Amino acid sequence: MPWDLPAVAEQLLRDVQKSYEDQSQISDDLLIALRFVFGSCAVQALDLVDQRAVTSVSSPSGRQAFQVTGSSGHLYTCFTSCHYCSCPAFAYAVLHRNEGLLCKHILAAYLSQAMGVSQQESVSDQQMSALLSGSLAE
Repeated sequence: MPWDLPAVAEQLLRDVQKSYEDQSQISDDLLIALRFVFGSCAVQALDLVDQRAVTSVSSPSGRQAFQVTGSSGHLYTCFTSCHYCSCPAFAYAVLHRNEGLLCKHILAAYLSQAMGVSQQESVSDQQMSALLSGSLAE
């Protein structure tokens, strides 16, 4: 899976994928590693995955985005291809303060993708264009 994250993070997500494929769960060692690499957002992201709050949205042209319902109930749009989320925490903590690699919503998208548990939704290219335009206007 081409995640374009630092090598340690990419390997960790591959390990999560393998663990989940083999055992339908994530080992304690991997949970500790997730917390170490991604900090406090790892637990929050796993909670979003457990709640099935992640939807993979794809269009016929091959574009893909993720919609994640945050803990507040607000719907955020994430693009894993460029590590972007429409949430305020991403803008502030990741972009402005450079305090982490990503927010809990993007990590939840990566984890749900690795574990194969995201909801799937297909939309038209026009709907995807509107989704892209709407998330950039936020």
